[in-house]
Amino acid sequence: MNNCIKVIIPAYNEQDSIGHVLNDIPSIVDEVIVISNNSTDNTEKVAKAAGATVLKEPNKGYGYACLKGMEYIASLDTKPDIVVFLDGDYSDYPEQLLDLVAPIIEHDLDFVVGARVKKLREDGSMTFPQQFGNWLATSLMSLFFKSKFTDLGPFRAIKYNKLLALQMEDKTYGWTVEMQLKALKRKYSYVEIPMKYRNRIGVSKVSGTVKGAIFAGVKILGWIFKYSFKK
Repeated sequence: MNNCIKVIIPAYNEQDSIGHVLNDIPSIVDEVIVISNNSTDNTEKVAKAAGATVLKEPNKGYGYACLKGMEYIASLDTKPDIVVFLDGDYSDYPEQLLDLVAPIIEHDLDFVVGARVKKLREDGSMTFPQQFGNWLATSLMSLFFKSKFTDLGPFRAIKYNKLLALQMEDKTYGWTVEMQLKALKRKYSYVEIPMKYRNRIGVSKVSGTVKGAIFAGVKILGWIFKYSFKK
């Protein structure tokens, strides 16, 4: 059985990294969709040259960009079986996409998260606020939902029909945790796959600033407590 796979990559000023990301994506992928999230550099030009479908989302926010990609997919005549989300900064290893989708293709799981485990992380690739935020969020998810998640890693794969059923809505920093919480609520089958992780190219727009780290933390905790007390 052939599985149609589409990749969504939000990108804000990633001209130095996006080409590397696109070149390393396995040929099993049917289409790569790069959403330029109000980029002011050559991100769009580089992505097009590398063969990606390029969309523009003027509203800044990770969730805005992901929703734009989903809107595009919904407009297509042929829908994918699997959607993969991947960052455009080259911190993940795109070639590991094969490992990421394997549990869905081979074992019919609904959802897979690439976990940035410590033993596979390059030194300095995750800031202290990122590590603490991951620990706190996943600990709370374990407490409230008996979740087995250990990471909010953005490199993730999900069945397209399951993604639609989640009715994703967060437009900024809460996108990843919203997806995981809703998957837990709907009792999706899921697994984490250990992933290599390296220092990104360029400066992070979230963890690289105090403001970004605080906003991300508030958003993530907000989603967790919202779902913890939601019937």
